[in-house]
Amino acid sequence: MIGLVRRITAACALSAALAACGTAGAPPAGHPAPAKPAPSAVRPPTLAAGPGGLTPVFEHGPRTKGKTVALTFDADMTADQGPRAARGEHFDNPALIATLRALKVPATVFMTGRWADEYPAEARSLGHDPRFEVANHSYSHYAFTGDCYGLPAVSADRMRADVERAYTAIRKAGVPHALPYFRFPGGCYDQRALRALSGLGVTAVQWDVVSGDAFATDADAVARQVLDGVKPGSVVVMHCTRSAAPTTERAVRTVVPELRRQGYRFVKVSELIGATGARR
Repeated sequence: MIGLVRRITAACALSAALAACGTAGAPPAGHPAPAKPAPSAVRPPTLAAGPGGLTPVFEHGPRTKGKTVALTFDADMTADQGPRAARGEHFDNPALIATLRALKVPATVFMTGRWADEYPAEARSLGHDPRFEVANHSYSHYAFTGDCYGLPAVSADRMRADVERAYTAIRKAGVPHALPYFRFPGGCYDQRALRALSGLGVTAVQWDVVSGDAFATDADAVARQVLDGVKPGSVVVMHCTRSAAPTTERAVRTVVPELRRQGYRFVKVSELIGATGARR
């Protein structure tokens, strides 16, 4: 992860240098204009560290800067679920991704490293589609606190390594630029967990709207819960796993047109974080 941050920082420095050259006048005769850096080469905005260097936590964007909303999807797969996948259980959701593409909805996908290992082609497809951004959801999807929805727990001395391992797996799957955003498994964290990840340069991303899609069987109820909760700047948490969230795709087909009718614009998490005046 540290090497990733250094490479991104170097890319940002090069981008700044090219921009400075562009303001000095036209390039010399016979030399092409400097290429515009690819958006993915620019470090996404992050929040400043908290007191004592604690990992910062982001829950929603500004309430007063327009009607924006970010849909986020957790691509969950725990480290020990390989046998279940081998027996035919689906932890991916191609129909949901196809619907988001058809509706032209940008989204942020928080991906576990184990999910990237199991579905590398889908991870790579998401990572190369400018409509999506891929962020870190740990490798193991084990909890970073005790008593978190029955998830196994990762020890404090392994938390940082678990996040770094996820970045490695996501890159190995072919995602070129996983963002410096991290979502705690189950959304469970405490001061110990925030301290364990300090220095990684990540912003922990939570949410302010719970869709209730996990293990739900009523898509209309999920859609109502989202529509009732959304406010300007909201971050909605949903899931990208057919086995654990079978109604999500149908709920999205209701939520998206209704929020657009209400004047909402769909954005990625990075845009909401940037709107807070976060640093790059």
